[in-house]
Amino acid sequence: MGSQVTRRGFIRTMSAGAAGLGLTAGLALRAVASGSMGEKPAILGGRPVRTEPFPAWPIVRENDERGWMEVLHSSEWCRAGNGHFATQFEEKWAETLGAKYCVVTSCGTTALYTSLNAVGVEPGDEVILPPYTFVATLNVILMQHALPVFVDSDRESFQIDARKIEAKITSRTRCIMPVHLGGNPVNMDLVLEVAKKHKLPVVEDACQAHTGEWRRRRVSTLGDLGCFSFQASKNLNSGEGGAILTSNPSLHEFSKSFQDQGRGPAGAAFAYARQGSNLRMTEFQAALLLQQLTRVEEQSRVREKNAQYLTSLLREIPGISPARMYDGTTRNGYHLYMFRYDQAHFDGLPRTRFLQALEKEGIPCSGGYSPLNKEPFIKATLNSRVYRKMYSERDLAGWEEHNACPENDKLCEEAVWFFQTMLLGPRRDMDDIAEAVRKIQQHAGELRSQS
Repeated sequence: MGSQVTRRGFIRTMSAGAAGLGLTAGLALRAVASGSMGEKPAILGGRPVRTEPFPAWPIVRENDERGWMEVLHSSEWCRAGNGHFATQFEEKWAETLGAKYCVVTSCGTTALYTSLNAVGVEPGDEVILPPYTFVATLNVILMQHALPVFVDSDRESFQIDARKIEAKITSRTRCIMPVHLGGNPVNMDLVLEVAKKHKLPVVEDACQAHTGEWRRRRVSTLGDLGCFSFQASKNLNSGEGGAILTSNPSLHEFSKSFQDQGRGPAGAAFAYARQGSNLRMTEFQAALLLQQLTRVEEQSRVREKNAQYLTSLLREIPGISPARMYDGTTRNGYHLYMFRYDQAHFDGLPRTRFLQALEKEGIPCSGGYSPLNKEPFIKATLNSRVYRKMYSERDLAGWEEHNACPENDKLCEEAVWFFQTMLLGPRRDMDDIAEAVRKIQQHAGELRSQS
């Protein structure tokens, strides 16, 4: 054989070299095949792994234009009463998810706001929520002048740690609001068990989880009410928009009335059953949703396959921990692809520098949320005149300590996100992502010293 290298010998040699870099043989072989082994990171002047953009969003097709123009020419743009397109979407979305009823709203925030009113959250009440979520989940609680009660995160899943909910329940608890963050379902078995024991309603914030499933049931249909957002970044998108799902007829009737200025079930123009607001979806939004809905399933399957493959690649890289899915999860909606970054396996390279290096390699990314329970505006709100009238000095003084979430603090320092559009391309895009991470790990010491 002389100087020829056999395949087995090559693998053995690469395995030994990879061990020093924290790479498996499989990763090392892929890196050699792509030419990234030894390549200088783009942030240090090297060639980026990727120059081609990831898929754009939203995806617009001819059917979207037809639906929009049909509304335009109808001259019936407002949903007031029983708007044709809004009603049609409500029926279709409820059928798709397996709920009896759907009420569409102007956005995901107003869906949550309507739902808290529907279950009777009032001043003096407490509402349980996670600290790792978009601010809308918190804002709707404060809009009711209720007290937010944060339950710490499960760092492995990025979700509320359902094992810790019961310890936060008091005589003033009115509602539990779990968030299926990024499309990854919360452990709903534990949430529903605690809710049933304490006779508490559950409002599911499924704003990022359009195709998520728990034990083959769509998220949003397990609690008393479930809410979606159709904001521009979401997997089902109409620029803005929201929806409430329920199988409870009284909650449906309340929600439908509340978002339409409190009108009664008969729909009379100037007859009102309750206090409400104008939170209606427009016919334009509903028409877009009906057309976008025709491709949601196909797009979701592509995301799921790519996410599974990407997870198989990233799990081979020490220091990269993709978000865990609970055993009851039968489908992840993948609005976000999330993982934790451990700088100890990257020669102490800070996460901020890791994110900058990824961006330079052509891989868009984010560090995710900061601790919501530590937002300064909460303290200002609790110190406001209205809160001081409703709550005791003791309640307000002890709020910060009572709502400490140390696991979430760590999660906010470790989290890395990729966006749902990055999962819509070909499989080779996932190879590019993993290659960029490997490349950064290989040069982590150099990157750290030059930061």
